[in-house]
Amino acid sequence: MVNSMEVHVALVRNTHERVVSAPPEAWGDLMAALGGDRDRLWPNPEWMPLRLDRPLSVGADGGHGPIRYRVSEYEPGRRVRFEFGQRTGLGGFHEFTVEPRPDGSSMLRHHIEASPRGSTLLMWPLVIRPIHDALIEDLFDNAEHAATGQRPTARRWSPWVRLLRRVARPRARSCPVPEAARLARTAFEKTDHAGAFSVGLRPGISTDPREWADAVFRDPPRWVLSLLLLREALVGLVGIERGGRTAFDTVASRPGEVLLGTDSGHLDFRASVLVEEDSGTVTLSTVVRLNNRRGRLYWAVVRRLHPFVVRAMLRRAADRLAERARTARIGARAQG
Repeated sequence: MVNSMEVHVALVRNTHERVVSAPPEAWGDLMAALGGDRDRLWPNPEWMPLRLDRPLSVGADGGHGPIRYRVSEYEPGRRVRFEFGQRTGLGGFHEFTVEPRPDGSSMLRHHIEASPRGSTLLMWPLVIRPIHDALIEDLFDNAEHAATGQRPTARRWSPWVRLLRRVARPRARSCPVPEAARLARTAFEKTDHAGAFSVGLRPGISTDPREWADAVFRDPPRWVLSLLLLREALVGLVGIERGGRTAFDTVASRPGEVLLGTDSGHLDFRASVLVEEDSGTVTLSTVVRLNNRRGRLYWAVVRRLHPFVVRAMLRRAADRLAERARTARIGARAQG
């Protein structure tokens, strides 16, 4: 394995290489699936998915995250070159190649040759290069396993890469309660509050709404758990029922959606977790019905914190399920 990098004024060259004990003929189908639904090379769900607007071929357009490019050259099973888009901040290309070796094995190579522009001059050494290096080594791990059935020794991301990933992870966004969230929209005849937040569904991650609901409500961030414990300690002092372990029990479910919640003297609430594979989103919707003055006063306080709490819980759930999928995949490959 070789990882080299040179910088000449405004020209960046970055190369990763790995010898894999598989013949060159093993790479045809694997390379052809790159950027599609059956892609076995790109490391999902750890990284932003690589998506192309058509099967791998000259002219196919796409990218991963903010890095955009199009296929400019393609030799099936041997080489594919991507030209960076104008808005990417890089002028040049990156490419994957497979070279046969005398002993029947293959040399995998990924090479970047590009000129950073504008802010990318600073972003390349500080952010883009370390992220890129970690991603390509994960991709090579996938390639080695896909071609040989053997899992390479697992490597940990550097502390800097882990920090960058944490900072750049997708955020939960506010949105209306989706039309598809039928359990949430029909939970009450009269609703005093309705809101929702959504997060992207990463490839390879669970699409079971029950798993998402468990990840959201059974394993919240520590600061959210502290708030919930404080809430339990204080509400009894003002005559409001404590939630207890049944606060997030399942009350209804249907394909793609699960509804949780409870009824109390001061208010009734429902939380819907909707997984939409077509749009690639997971949406957490909350609907509330206020029953009396205590409920209105309670909600007037809680609603200020509610968006921060829901965003944090949804982001953590996405991270936990992605890590669970990655761990399961590594374990399965190790056994294989």
